[in-house]
Amino acid sequence: MKELGPYLNFNGNCSEAMNFYKECLGGDLTLMTFEDSKQDVPAVMKDQIMHSTLRFTPHASVMASDCMPDQPAVNGTSITISVNCESEESINKFYAALAKGGKETMPLADTFWGARFGMLTDKFGMQWMFNFDKPKQ
Repeated sequence: MKELGPYLNFNGNCSEAMNFYKECLGGDLTLMTFEDSKQDVPAVMKDQIMHSTLRFTPHASVMASDCMPDQPAVNGTSITISVNCESEESINKFYAALAKGGKETMPLADTFWGARFGMLTDKFGMQWMFNFDKPKQ
């Protein structure tokens, strides 16, 4: 397998959400509108996002698009984006940034499995979990 990552769907705010994730997590963002694709779509969709990728490493990315008006995205509990962090500084930074305007489900805390861990739902309704495995003493 070359890569495995989440693909998110939005109802007209994909660009806003992906730019927010880039601001919070870093990475390189590419956005393609329906107009850019030269496909025949309703006028209301011309400026919406047909496909976007926020790439962090060659094997880590989040992809997303806006849905057609007759097939809206429904936020639910069927997907959670898991972020395994490289340091306590990065987990604290990412968690705090994505929590703005969202809801903490499980505040960051040290766990029995030797990690710092927390969960939240961001302001776009997406669920996130963060983990940092502490160095073994």
